[in-house]
Amino acid sequence: MLAEAPIRVIGIDPGLRRTGWGVVETSGNSLRFVASGTVTSDAANDLATRLKELHDGLTRIIRAYEPDEAAVEQTFVNKDAVATLKLGQARGIAMLVPSLAGLPVAEYAPNAVKKAVIGVGHGEKQQIHLMVKVLMPKATFDTDDAADALAIAICHTHHRQSAAARLAFAG
Repeated sequence: MLAEAPIRVIGIDPGLRRTGWGVVETSGNSLRFVASGTVTSDAANDLATRLKELHDGLTRIIRAYEPDEAAVEQTFVNKDAVATLKLGQARGIAMLVPSLAGLPVAEYAPNAVKKAVIGVGHGEKQQIHLMVKVLMPKATFDTDDAADALAIAICHTHHRQSAAARLAFAG
């Protein structure tokens, strides 16, 4: 049997101020850290300029790391409608950029990400960051947003493997 070709996944944690990104590679059951970071927008700029800053930053990341698939965290609704709307617009950029690059884009609820990484649907950020380091000891992240993006990428690798296993079992 031929070895499975590695699949490179970018996880994106959208935010208007900071959008975290994390790239991992998966092959079979192995998981390898590739890179992570944060794209920022300048709060002094108008909304359209800030969204363009996020677009341009994510475009550079996707060109540099050439992922095969993307995963984006779904937005939660909070009490501040204006903040929720702005987050939704940043999330639109986070979904648009990989789609423009021809990548399939999966979406995951925050609880699904937590469950995939720490085993339960509710947990603290510190638990998620600790498990990211356990799963990928070489992983580095400069912000909470980058760590969350790696968790989103890890979640996607778990879900894509289980989907492939279900298809193989059914066939």
